[in-house]
Amino acid sequence: MKTLVIAEHDNGALKPETSKTINAASKLGFDIDVLIAGLNIGAMSEQVAGIEGVTTVLTADNALYQHQLAENMAELVLAIADNYTHIVASATTTGKNFMPRVAALLDVAQVSEIIEVIDSDTFKRPIYAGNAIATVKSLDSKKVITVRASSFDLQSQQSPASINALDTLSDTQLSDFVSVEQTESERPELTAAEVVISGGRGMQNGENFTLLNGIADKLGAAIGASRAAVDAGFVPNDMQVGQTGKIVAPNLYIAVGISGAIQHLAGMKDSKVIVAINKDPDAPIFQVADYGLVADLFEVLPQLENAL
Repeated sequence: MKTLVIAEHDNGALKPETSKTINAASKLGFDIDVLIAGLNIGAMSEQVAGIEGVTTVLTADNALYQHQLAENMAELVLAIADNYTHIVASATTTGKNFMPRVAALLDVAQVSEIIEVIDSDTFKRPIYAGNAIATVKSLDSKKVITVRASSFDLQSQQSPASINALDTLSDTQLSDFVSVEQTESERPELTAAEVVISGGRGMQNGENFTLLNGIADKLGAAIGASRAAVDAGFVPNDMQVGQTGKIVAPNLYIAVGISGAIQHLAGMKDSKVIVAINKDPDAPIFQVADYGLVADLFEVLPQLENAL
């Protein structure tokens, strides 16, 4: 029995989700091979080889995989799937794109967004917007699994594992890459930041989100938002934290003017320390907060920035 992990990267930098997903895979108890597909991935392959638990790194270095199109990625995974009982990837935008296709082509049920490995067949995953944790057992001979990386720690380092190049090329010609539009920011990425400060409907408008900038700069934090703030047009969609946004688990999460709807809590309640600032003492956010401040955010935020 062997496990295949598909590495998460952006064709330039290996993402921390890769190490955390390898951590989850290591709990299955089998040898781990890691597949990394992209263009000019030599340096990232060496990084993967140094992650504890990795037996072999398999590389597919070709322009066909530069943008990790779901159709080509799925065919690549299928080409080597016979060698593995477990196929594992992060539950990120990329993983959610091609892994269901892999599962469908293998005719198995995908086990999605696991947060704990009980044994090689049994896993825990959140349901009902994180209000309940389901224990699920897969009877399929081949398991296709996505991992909620925020629930696992980074792996340690090891002596580099061997790196083997695959000669398999899968150009399905079913889709083409057109373009990508990304928000440029000097701040850390939301899902990788150690500190996140998020604003909600209580911010009242988009201009008031600038009140978070100074605090974020001093803490080296990423800035997020609740769905209510996004839906109201205060900030763009890529800042949304929650069940239908980004799942984060930083060391420190500061929720400002966020009431704490179930959908938002599902995206941040695994944070190590949660601080809530809200003028409503009955706001649900205080039920999960380690520190709560009942106050007017427009008075508190300048004071907090000055104190920092």
